[in-house]
Amino acid sequence: MPVPPMPSNDAARHVPVMLAEVMEALAPRTGERFIDGTFGAGGYTRAILDAAPDIRVLAIDRDRTAITNGMALVSAMKGRLTLVEDHFSRLDALAPMLGEEGIDGVVLDIGVSSMQLDEADRGFSFRRDGPLDMRMSGEGPTAADLVASLPEDMLARIFHVLGEERRANALARAIVADRVKEPFTRTMQLADLCGRVIRTRPGDIHPATRAFQALRIAVNGELDELGEALLAAERVLKPGGRLVVVTFHSLEDRVVKAFFADRTRSQAGGSRHAPVAAVPPATFTQTHRAATAASTAEADVNPRARSAKLRFAIRSEAPARDTGTSFLGLPDMNIQSGRSR
Repeated sequence: MPVPPMPSNDAARHVPVMLAEVMEALAPRTGERFIDGTFGAGGYTRAILDAAPDIRVLAIDRDRTAITNGMALVSAMKGRLTLVEDHFSRLDALAPMLGEEGIDGVVLDIGVSSMQLDEADRGFSFRRDGPLDMRMSGEGPTAADLVASLPEDMLARIFHVLGEERRANALARAIVADRVKEPFTRTMQLADLCGRVIRTRPGDIHPATRAFQALRIAVNGELDELGEALLAAERVLKPGGRLVVVTFHSLEDRVVKAFFADRTRSQAGGSRHAPVAAVPPATFTQTHRAATAASTAEADVNPRARSAKLRFAIRSEAPARDTGTSFLGLPDMNIQSGRSR
């Protein structure tokens, strides 16, 4: 039975980025089981379910609004779709909901969703005034909390490392000076400050782009979540299973690239002074090592696709490696204590 059409609400306007490329990489077949770690508006999940009548999907999202909006699809799928409010870093703990035989494919669309950007009350957008929140799950410190409490050097590190903002020090200094007079509680307050501190030329991105990206990543611990999710996917995918990841900025892409580079490598490099070091068998193989970008045609009609990159790999028969995420080079911001390391 085909998947029912999108409902006539806001979710219908959100087109999943690089859908054709994602589906080609996932290559769903009859009887297979998939995990969509970032359900959002359900675009990837719908396409996977529509590929064959007996495919089953476990979809995850930590945004309660996305879960609520997806319940109609759960009902329509009559047991083929399980939708869970949780972090995708825990996808291995949730995978048994589809059975114990292993997963055929995992797809992750990293970062903020179009729906979240479009909802001013969520505080993600520098173009729409709303509370300076940025929490995907609605739990924990908000962006306003970080801006109000973190010392200048920590704010500068967040903007520099997580936003790659060249004016990080000046921006942090201006925030600390201004917050004494009035706390930052609204998105447009911070966006206006960015406009005063960060000079741009015609054609440049909005001056608040990198600062908002940095705060969002910090608030939601996005890079740590991504690292843990990649390891979790390695644990649940069966031999031949496909891992597909779509990223939207260089920080995310570097993490995914580092993961695949490590997991497709079966021996370390050597030299005439040191022997080649043995490493565990490769847990993934890649037919395409380079990232795939969105087509020009898609980027022309969907601005979010312009920075998108897709990487994918196929699970080998080697056992998952029992490692942490240190090899990914994730920055340790240690925001809870207000210090960076």
